[in-house]
Amino acid sequence: MEEGTLKSPSHCGVTYGAGDDGDTDPFQWDTREDCEVRQILDRVADKWSLLVIALLDRRRLRFTELRREIDGISQRMLTVTLRQLERDGLVKRTVHPVVPPRVEYELTPLGGTLHTTIRSLVTWTERHQNEIAAAREAYDAREAAEREAAERETARA
Repeated sequence: MEEGTLKSPSHCGVTYGAGDDGDTDPFQWDTREDCEVRQILDRVADKWSLLVIALLDRRRLRFTELRREIDGISQRMLTVTLRQLERDGLVKRTVHPVVPPRVEYELTPLGGTLHTTIRSLVTWTERHQNEIAAAREAYDAREAAEREAAERETARA
């Protein structure tokens, strides 16, 4: 067995070899279908979860308020997303015993720590959006030039 390899076949954690500086290997995240890290990343990084977590930062919202705020989400997808986030301990659901029942959602302390991470990602995106836009334009221009060159070559043949 290689140095640093975990012995448990059911564990899909990151392994480190001799001389590693502790950086994680991103390919380890996706080596097994039942890997919890992959499942968690899939859950918290999807667009609906990100929007729900962002909206619930420091406030409680009712289902209808969330649905109104999230453009394009269906009632079913919002229900599924909230259930998954609740199951993962990121969102707390409170049912108030009134008629009709009033249900509110809020971030748990764990969900709040994830929001902090999401905020960092959004800040990075805002800071670099112009660079990304310029890179996209340059890429699109190169692709268009290559297509035109290929079309001219095909026309000559």
